[in-house]
Amino acid sequence: MPDPDPGTTAGLERGGSVPPGETPPSESSTSGAGPEETHNPERGWAAAPLAVIGVMVVLVAAFFFAYAVVIAL
Repeated sequence: MPDPDPGTTAGLERGGSVPPGETPPSESSTSGAGPEETHNPERGWAAAPLAVIGVMVVLVAAFFFAYAVVIAL
């Protein structure tokens, strides 16, 4: 994207610099810019996803253990 033309863009001086008083607002004024967060659960992960992940970890570990035993024979 090309630089804005200072001759036709408000708030820019020749060379593209911004004069004092024309600076954008600071971070504190953008606090309401995002969507309002209405659902923020207080607890961590539910038991079902953790159980599924745990079962998968056990199955993968059992597979590699069995594979190591077969290779060792």
